[in-house]
Amino acid sequence: MSVSIKEVAAAAGVSVGTVSNVLNRPDKVSEATAQRVTAAIESLGFVRNDAARQLRAGRSRSIGLVVLDAANPFFAEVARGVEDRAAEAGMVVLLGNTDEASAREDAYLELFREQRVNGVLITPTGDDTAKLERLRAAGIPVVLVDREAPDSGLASVAVDDVEGGHLAVAHLLANGRRRVAFVGGSPSIRQVSDRLAGARRAVDEVEGAVLQTMEVATLTVLQGRAAGERIVAMPAEKRPDAVFAANDLLAVGLLQAFALMSDIRVPEDIALVGYDDIDFASATVVPLSSVRQPASAIGRSAVDLLLREIDGAAEERTVRFRPELVVRASSAVHMTTASAGPVEA
Repeated sequence: MSVSIKEVAAAAGVSVGTVSNVLNRPDKVSEATAQRVTAAIESLGFVRNDAARQLRAGRSRSIGLVVLDAANPFFAEVARGVEDRAAEAGMVVLLGNTDEASAREDAYLELFREQRVNGVLITPTGDDTAKLERLRAAGIPVVLVDREAPDSGLASVAVDDVEGGHLAVAHLLANGRRRVAFVGGSPSIRQVSDRLAGARRAVDEVEGAVLQTMEVATLTVLQGRAAGERIVAMPAEKRPDAVFAANDLLAVGLLQAFALMSDIRVPEDIALVGYDDIDFASATVVPLSSVRQPASAIGRSAVDLLLREIDGAAEERTVRFRPELVVRASSAVHMTTASAGPVEA
């Protein structure tokens, strides 16, 4: 049976209002009284009813975070940045993983609405932002993470993925590669379509260069390995001499297929570049070149924008980071970093 606040007050010999002050406004209570109340709480095993408090206040200390794939180290690092910054603001984070499924996304958004979260950070599964605009209209601020939606009016934090795709493929072409394959997921995922657009732009700038696209079901290591098996099965004269993967998990799977299932050498036969620059990228059997995103900074910046929204900031804002190409052995040039920084608009 749960212990009530009245029982705590009786045990401590104080009023219910004093117990409430100890829980919510401790600066209004003397140290001796606070110690008596705290001792009674611990002795009785009292647990505060945050749900009831949230209903009275109309809001909670929580914010919702919805990502495409919580198992992806990039999103794990984004979540860590979100959690660290939220903790500094006295908030907690509720995490939802959609696995790129819009139905799961809808379920999390409804749950967060019912929980009366202070706001929602989300990497959407598609381009339909109407449900997010409805959430915002209902009084729950929304910030897009690793995505932009210029026509929606939603605040956002993102990396210029078109530029990132261009950096990756321009690097491959500059090193003499001409048959480039792009391995990515559904074009309905904006990050995938933007990275592909950048890759196409780079290919269009070099005479004789061609781009082949290979769509996979999900952006995972297993799907990368499956794509690698398809490349291994091609006649040698038709294989790409370079591959740009839409993220590092796909690139790791491709590398596994080349190393374990064939005599294809990376980078001698096929140069390889991934995206995100997860921690594991530098530790693969052939260290992986990758386009770096500042994942933790993206998460922290998203919380900063959300706090402004919660405080009623009048103007919408976008924070856009420029990507960095980190070159390692998988694309066969000297290690270097083509860097850029954040730009706020």
